[in-house]
Amino acid sequence: MKINRRKLNVWAYDISAAVILFIFILPALWIVFTAFRPANEINVTPPIWIPRQLTLDAFASLFGLNPDVAAGVPVKEYMRNSLTVAVIATIISVSFGTMAGYAFSRFHFKGHTMLFLLIMLSRSVPGIALGFPLFLLMRNYGLVDTRTGLAFVYIAINIPFTAWLMDGFFRQIPKELDEAAYIDGCNHWTAFWRIDLPLALPGMSAAAIFAFLAAWNEYQIASLITKTPASKTFPVGLYDFTTQFTVDWRGMTAMSVLMIIPAIVFVILTQRRLTEGLTFGALKG
Repeated sequence: MKINRRKLNVWAYDISAAVILFIFILPALWIVFTAFRPANEINVTPPIWIPRQLTLDAFASLFGLNPDVAAGVPVKEYMRNSLTVAVIATIISVSFGTMAGYAFSRFHFKGHTMLFLLIMLSRSVPGIALGFPLFLLMRNYGLVDTRTGLAFVYIAINIPFTAWLMDGFFRQIPKELDEAAYIDGCNHWTAFWRIDLPLALPGMSAAAIFAFLAAWNEYQIASLITKTPASKTFPVGLYDFTTQFTVDWRGMTAMSVLMIIPAIVFVILTQRRLTEGLTFGALKG
């Protein structure tokens, strides 16, 4: 009876998890189905849940490959801008956030706690509240409507979270490892680079996932700073499919699918590094 109850509990948990996962994934499935369905199945009543025929016409129209439809949305420029901004913001924010987290976890200096709390407080301010001050700052330095200015904003937003995350991760690494490295002749930088940093790869992977997705999907600040296709990212570019009276849902969902693919690939690659870091850390420990 106990074994049967355990099996029933396991099945109940599995079924509940599957139902919850399906509820969360249903909007994404609808976006994918809409991107691949024919135009005559859009906005029909009753709705057609599963496309009766799959077509790539929406993607062909996006890239100007459909001779019957004029390509009015610069998708390639939006993709280049999003990748450039997200990659730059991720690399720099993770690099500086990791070093800041290491400094806060290993060294105690005057104002240590207050400085850390101020950095965390900056992360609690809503992004929309920063829109107008950031716009004025970017305008004074000539960074409005530039990928560089947008990347700087995302770096400033992501560094506090990365520093907080890596601070907690470095605190889990025994200080005895650093002390042993000092005895062997290493300085602080060498101990950080050869001992602590390899063990912190799982935390860096998690921080990289957060930073990349935060920069890749952000809309509020990007809509204020970017104005032309030279700097617009995917989330802002989605509104090019809206007009005064109509919305091109199929084109919008097709570009949404293009947005999803790089994010999924990046997460998969980073999770692989996350697993390698966990294994490496276990062997070193």
